[in-house]
Parts: sequence; C-alpha cells; structure tokens
Amino acid sequence: MHGNAPDLIARFLIGGAVVIVFSIIGDIFKPKSLGGIFAAAPTIALASISLTAHQHGTTYVSFEARSMIAGALAFFVYACAVSFILMRYRPRSLVAAGALSPIWFAVAFTLWAVWLRK
Repeated sequence: MHGNAPDLIARFLIGGAVVIVFSIIGDIFKPKSLGGIFAAAPTIALASISLTAHQHGTTYVSFEARSMIAGALAFFVYACAVSFILMRYRPRSLVAAGALSPIWFAVAFTLWAVWLRK
C-alpha cells in the first residue's frame, strides 16, 4: 500500500475539494464538455504532488512532475491520433480509442527512455 492512512485521507480530502472547485470553474465556461478537463486527473495530481513535496522533498517532486509532463505529452499525441481517425474514417469511438492506445504507451515509453531515465 502506498503511504499511510493519514496521507491517503489527506489526498482524498484535498483531491475531492480541488475536484469540486475545478468542476465549478469548468461549469462556468462554455462548452460544458470542457468541464471534464478541469475535474479529474490534474486536480488529483496537484493534491498528490503537494503531499509528496511535504513528504519527500522538492527533488523527488521535480522528477515526478517531469513524469506527469511526459504522460501528458503522450496523451496529447494519442488524443490527436484518435481525433484524426474519428473524423477521417468515422469508426466507433471505443474501437478507435482501443486500437490506438499503443500509440499512447509507445510515446510514453519513448519519452521515459530518452528524457526520464537519466
């Protein structure tokens, strides 16, 4: 198990509070589908990174932040590929997302091997 109970409770409470705040912000902006971008993963990452900084220090957090950036870049490439395929060939969304998921893993692994594995 990762961390002790107080850390998990703190992550849960901080993450939940931040998700609520960002959901409200997302609800203010148009289109409404934009709200999901502000709600989940980034807010949990912020809660985790603040607790990790307190527990492990800034050097460790800087490496974790680079890992998050690499994951975000890999997801961006994957999302662009899925969007292109969906607009060009109009397959079912689940089929396109599943079939192209190796792109996400390949980009993430490449970034890890080149940038993060130092």
